[in-house]
Amino acid sequence: MTRPHLPQHDVPPPHVLREYALIADGERGALVGPLGDIVWLCAPRWDAGALFSSLIGGSGHYTVSPRGRFVWGGYYEDGTLIWRNRWITGSGIVESREALAFPGDPRRAVLLRRITAVEGTAHLTVQLEPHADFGSGDLREVRRDEDGTWHGRSGALRWRWSGAGAARPRSDGRRTAGLAMDLRLDPGASHDLVLELSEEPLPRKPDPSRAWSATESAWRREVPDLENNLAPGDSRHAYTVLRGLTASTGGMVGAVTTSLPERAEEGRNYDYRYVWIRDQCYAGQAVAAAGPHPLLDDAVRFVSARLHQDGARMAPAYTVDGGRIPDQSTLGLSGYPGGYDRVGNWVSRQFQLDAFGEALLLFAAAHRHGRLDSDGWRAAGAAADAIARRRHEPDAGIWELDNRAWTHSRLICAAGLRSLAQDAPAGPARTWTGLADSLVAETAATSTHPTGRWQRSPDDPGLDASLLLPPLRGALPADDPRTLRTLRAYAQELTRDHYAYRFRHDDRPLAEAEGAFLLCGYVMALAEHQQGNQEEALRWFERNRAACGPPGLYTEEYDIGQRQLRGNLPQAFVHALMLETATRLAGAPSGVPGLRKRTP
Repeated sequence: MTRPHLPQHDVPPPHVLREYALIADGERGALVGPLGDIVWLCAPRWDAGALFSSLIGGSGHYTVSPRGRFVWGGYYEDGTLIWRNRWITGSGIVESREALAFPGDPRRAVLLRRITAVEGTAHLTVQLEPHADFGSGDLREVRRDEDGTWHGRSGALRWRWSGAGAARPRSDGRRTAGLAMDLRLDPGASHDLVLELSEEPLPRKPDPSRAWSATESAWRREVPDLENNLAPGDSRHAYTVLRGLTASTGGMVGAVTTSLPERAEEGRNYDYRYVWIRDQCYAGQAVAAAGPHPLLDDAVRFVSARLHQDGARMAPAYTVDGGRIPDQSTLGLSGYPGGYDRVGNWVSRQFQLDAFGEALLLFAAAHRHGRLDSDGWRAAGAAADAIARRRHEPDAGIWELDNRAWTHSRLICAAGLRSLAQDAPAGPARTWTGLADSLVAETAATSTHPTGRWQRSPDDPGLDASLLLPPLRGALPADDPRTLRTLRAYAQELTRDHYAYRFRHDDRPLAEAEGAFLLCGYVMALAEHQQGNQEEALRWFERNRAACGPPGLYTEEYDIGQRQLRGNLPQAFVHALMLETATRLAGAPSGVPGLRKRTP
């Protein structure tokens, strides 16, 4: 796509989501657009106010963009979240290498940018407008050292910008809005820009070359090869994204952003900058399918800590340090087009029974790799006790809807209990197996549809993609008639052209109610694989694997008609299911991985 350059001092316009790349260091993440525009970065933590928030209508951004007309492209360096924006201009080729120094320091962010004139002379515009708290923070104490380093504050954040000695402050008529400069590079020349952010006094300035070298080395250590699956490159990228979203506490945020709409003007805008227990368990199970890699230990550590902390009252989601998520509120910004601004989340007020079942499945997967210690077994006992105590309570379920006796919630708990019972001591094993059998029997009595398939809940006869998950996790056999009938009915009624939808909202055509749900597409691939339908499984996998933009990032939903991403970016659980599906489809169907054959 040919693009004009960004006029100096303009706020970058929003792009379609498929064009944004992610850079992340585990403690925070930024989105970089095709104009070289960093338009989203919360600092110093995932759930802090955004310093760059023009993505949702705030005033902050950090842009390095060619002057004149150009064609954009870009790519990730293999096994890293180091992104290279690449522009073909009228006079040559210019690249901007982008990264957050990795691994991240929870107290200090270091944003690295290295601009290189690959061919010809490069002419660029550089703009820095750091406005904390979603654009409300004024710039204060702005000064320039003799060596050309700029300093300042915005809100509680201190910032230091190196490599921008030629920059000059600019005003919007009321306040200092930011800094701007023109940059000219001779053919082959490179130029480093380093932006540091912290609420504490900043230490000695980093050397750019050393920071780049350390970041490259750290990514090499952190990301495994993942060669033994259907799509090694994409699987490695999925793991890399999950690692970038995982903090030093072990907590993995659901997504980097807030308020990106799932459907224009429909009000479905949410803040996903928190750790959902279910999503963390999905990621841990996906990694376990590929091997005993560090993200499995992170998931076990975080989920175990929450069970020890809150037991049967474990919340569905937490901040990355295990705190309560603030209630939902708005910011007074215009929002991403089609949506509106929203921070916080009501999820802390919900009860989601299935999270305890997913925790048991995670612990069982860890145990199969010898990665569950005594602390993990105690957490598993707490999760099983929570299921026993709360199994009859209505819950919000996997899709966080109204409280009901959701079929999926009860069956996935049965799956977790059965999975871990196989290797538990005799006493707990008998108790957990008996509880699982009771859950399946009770659910069958209330939630078996007259056609013999599962239905969503006792009072909802509809179909739901979540009903495909329990057989995959071992709640009941793959050849159980209810498994087969549910799969075939779901495929017929809630899928189109190898894309899948969660459930039917109303009488509208599926695509008018919401986008295709990519997690569900991968679940369909796993379900067909479990049934031995490998060709069909591959169709599902490849169709949904392609539902991304050039940076290879997935959102929660995909608009089939417009081929556009919908919702917050990137959505962690979609990358997790992509990784798991690529791994499992490379092997022969064998019922439920890790489970011994059971008598129905």
